[in-house]
Amino acid sequence: MDTQVKINLKKEKLLDHGVHMLMTQGYHGTGIKEVLDAADVPKGSFYHYFNSKEDFAAEAIAHYIEPFINQLNQHLQDPKFDALTALKKYYAELIIQVEQNDYEGGCLLGNLMGEIADTSPVCRKSLLQAVERYSNLQQSALERAQKEGTVRQDKSAKIMADLLANSWQGALLRMKIEQSVKPLQDCCETLLDDFFKS
Repeated sequence: MDTQVKINLKKEKLLDHGVHMLMTQGYHGTGIKEVLDAADVPKGSFYHYFNSKEDFAAEAIAHYIEPFINQLNQHLQDPKFDALTALKKYYAELIIQVEQNDYEGGCLLGNLMGEIADTSPVCRKSLLQAVERYSNLQQSALERAQKEGTVRQDKSAKIMADLLANSWQGALLRMKIEQSVKPLQDCCETLLDDFFKS
């Protein structure tokens, strides 16, 4: 196997374990040694891949959001669905995944926003970029839905995308304390089945 491929695989493994630990234990509760042990990577290797724990967390944020963007994109590119239906199907899938995970973790972005966004400029920048990428994709979906006539046009797609993202984050926090997907279902029903509709 090519050396660069091996390096990339080890880095990916570290990020996979890091995302899980950051979600379940938080930034301050996650140690570098713990991540290295879980990924079965030698201790001295960490600084070969990352400059610091802070840089590692920033990369973990970008790593975390990628599958969500890909998942949403797959729904939006499915020719069987209009944009609003694609959004609904995407969120319905997320709700099932959260339930299957026993409400554990919530959202890494929301967790780290609350924990370190105001103390780590590096992580705040990575969080902002992840949120913007995610929100921009949802905005383009809502713009398409407006053209398709399924979503109201008296509100901008950007305002609605931001409202959806903010409401979803709040619903995830409620989900954690209630141990129920009802806040998530209420969020989607209120916005996607009612408020956003034309």
